[in-house]
Amino acid sequence: MILEHCDIQIDPSKQSAFEEAIVRGVETVISKAKGFQGYKVNHSLETPSRYLLLIYWDTLENHTVDFRGSDAFGDWRAIVGPFFTNPPVVEHMTLVDKSK
Repeated sequence: MILEHCDIQIDPSKQSAFEEAIVRGVETVISKAKGFQGYKVNHSLETPSRYLLLIYWDTLENHTVDFRGSDAFGDWRAIVGPFFTNPPVVEHMTLVDKSK
């Protein structure tokens, strides 16, 4: 399993609208993508403009090829993109160890 780590910056005055949009975007667009396994959205307490979107994929290619190369990616960006103050920083990670 692959973890997509997406660090997002928005205008904090648009927090409520963004939170609705990001959940709607994941639930209506990303969740239908091949290899999608689940997600979490976290909001920073120290930096009100910062959100962390974590998406679990079966494979790296499910995100980088299947989803990013599809029309659905444009649909996703149309929902959340207007809120971004900077391009999101995206990294992909694998699990090293987990606690019991």
